[in-house]
Amino acid sequence: MIKQLFPIKHVAGYISSLVLSAVALVVLLDMPAASKLAVLLVTAILQAAVQLLLFMHVGESDDKKSVYINIAFALFVGLVTIFGTLFIFVWGWYA
Repeated sequence: MIKQLFPIKHVAGYISSLVLSAVALVVLLDMPAASKLAVLLVTAILQAAVQLLLFMHVGESDDKKSVYINIAFALFVGLVTIFGTLFIFVWGWYA
């Protein structure tokens, strides 16, 4: 009975999110910029996986194809936004 009422996956996801956020704070240390970027990239990918799997229940859907297509589309929109901003503001390609 208690196993049904206690959300162990949510607690594990919350604790792992806290740990990953604390690990990301290592960028405040005095280390090379490439190492800082690598730490942030790895922790961001792991954090996104934790959020998608444990909180948004991505793997529990019957229609997995549409879920993964939506995730791919969201990544595409995010990358277009990021690189479009860099293209306009940083690299100076504006009218």
